Amino acid sequence: MVQILTISNASLGSNVWGGGPTGVLVCTNGGGSSATSPTTSGRSAARKVYFSLVRHVAAQKPDKLRVITPGDGPASEFYYNGKTMTAFAPAENLIAVTDAPPTIDAAMEAAYKLSGTYFPFDDLIVADPYKDMAPGLKLAYYIGQSHVVGETTTDMVAYIDNGVFIEAWIGVEDKLPRLIHAVYLDDPAQLRHNLLFSDWKLDLAVPADAFAPANAVGAKHIPFAHPHPQSPPGAKPPAKAKPPQAQQ
Repeated sequence: MVQILTISNASLGSNVWGGGPTGVLVCTNGGGSSATSPTTSGRSAARKVYFSLVRHVAAQKPDKLRVITPGDGPASEFYYNGKTMTAFAPAENLIAVTDAPPTIDAAMEAAYKLSGTYFPFDDLIVADPYKDMAPGLKLAYYIGQSHVVGETTTDMVAYIDNGVFIEAWIGVEDKLPRLIHAVYLDDPAQLRHNLLFSDWKLDLAVPADAFAPANAVGAKHIPFAHPHPQSPPGAKPPAKAKPPQAQQ
């Protein structure tokens, strides 16, 4: 089964200076196949500003995933084909490839451990989303119905899962998510994160070569690693070189 949708991901809260099991999931923002992630950043309590990310996503369970992120910010592409994971930066023409586990679930965990790669919708593309969330589920209740989200009638539910308060709008007829609001309970800034889903399409054929970069033939290979690696516990910083002595 193939699924197509639009996901818009937004976060608000930081302050800125100045103020089924074998399905394919294509996530789009603003139509087509994408996802948007506005986030906030800054230093002053005066203003809060959004930065948006658009993610074009195709996921075929259990072992195919493509995430193309054109902006705002550095463009990037991520591919997983059941055997390898590939990260490609088209503007810099850099590519990183590494061996990968045989499922999306394990690949997402490996990508996070290796490089810090994380997608806000990853708990929706695992093999069993309910099984993935159930261990941390603490509270859940039904709110009612909405007629103003996703151009359809949705059921509104709220729950706490792994320290995150989540409110979700789920299509009454198709049982597909349309909107998710999330707040991390222990976040001092109480950042608000939004995921907007639209343009769901099911049973779409996706070619096998869609899960590999098409324009990376001459790209420079770099390690598939975290861009800001932390030193291992107990490691000492490198000794500073002594300046050369002035000659008499």
